[in-house]
Amino acid sequence: MLVIRRRAGEGFLIGDSIEVDILEVDGNQVKIGIRAPRETAILRREIAATRDTNLDSAQVVEINVLEQASKRLRLTLPPLTPPTPED
Repeated sequence: MLVIRRRAGEGFLIGDSIEVDILEVDGNQVKIGIRAPRETAILRREIAATRDTNLDSAQVVEINVLEQASKRLRLTLPPLTPPTPED
């Protein structure tokens, strides 16, 4: 990890296409501005962690687990087909 000190009005570059400017420093809060190509995703760490958790939770459920759960609930489900690679 690179650690650098910057003051308000200063900035730094990441590669050739990302520019980070320190806009304001107020106590323990820092306001930054980021210029990057549109195709570059910029996420706060906690948002990325939530996204990753949600994606992990949304993984395909195995058919036998779903069948066992439906038996416990006494439901009749239509026959399921395994997901195709396009799903």
